[in-house]
Amino acid sequence: MPELPEVEVVRRGLARYIGGATFDAVTVHNPRANRGQLEPLGALLRGQTVSHVARRGKFMWLEFEHEDHQDPLRDVLFIHLGMSGQIRIGDTDSKHVRLTARLHTPSGDPLTVTFIDQRTFGRWLYAPWSTMAHIAPDPLEADFDEAAAARRIRAKRGPIKSVLLDQTVLSGVGNIYADEALWAAGIHPKKRASTLRQSDALTLIRRAAEVMNRALEQGGTSFDSLYVNVNGESGYFSRSLNAYGRTGLPCHRCNTAMERMVISGRSTHLCPQCQTFKPSIRPPGGL
Repeated sequence: MPELPEVEVVRRGLARYIGGATFDAVTVHNPRANRGQLEPLGALLRGQTVSHVARRGKFMWLEFEHEDHQDPLRDVLFIHLGMSGQIRIGDTDSKHVRLTARLHTPSGDPLTVTFIDQRTFGRWLYAPWSTMAHIAPDPLEADFDEAAAARRIRAKRGPIKSVLLDQTVLSGVGNIYADEALWAAGIHPKKRASTLRQSDALTLIRRAAEVMNRALEQGGTSFDSLYVNVNGESGYFSRSLNAYGRTGLPCHRCNTAMERMVISGRSTHLCPQCQTFKPSIRPPGGL
């Protein structure tokens, strides 16, 4: 599934084309691409002009000119990529096209945005922004409060790997970047989140932000053709991974063979030497 860096790459690409454009028509080729929408999406979007493209964590949405952008009840168009969703500029001959949007730019030029989704878990949904109010801030937001995020992490009793994947605690982190952040911070994925010191939780958040920024610089992580940017190009951060998918390979820090385990049903990669695990209780005072 695309994580924060991959969604941000798509957001930036889409914003370059769609800012100021007005919707003319939307064709939904597969109803799963618009599941949950009670009214026809084309009727809801026709005549709407895009002011900008926003993102929080793995969630992206279009803001419209006539809306008050501070109002949590304002209507926006959510675009969730799901497991395999792609946004492409222009028409495509892919057999997995689920939705096609026709717009025109401020200069009157036609613009086509295509939604491709092989596994059909993604969707477009026109709804109040408050629909995603439960999603926690992500580490790359300008006003991100890392101390508050660290407290949310430490309030959970589950394995820290599972807590990092909880989008109500810290959004944007998925399986790849959770493994990478834990490796960078030297924290075992099975360690109970509530036993982390505040300083350790802060370090983990900062490492997550660092690795996601590096991934963003390299266009995200692509293991197959399911993740590409709006021009169909793959990212190449997979060449720089330190933990994810490296089972049996030497740790880049100590040369110990990397290991794989399953935590809460998720494949997890770690160095048994750099990321040791000793069951413990929460430290007194939480310093």
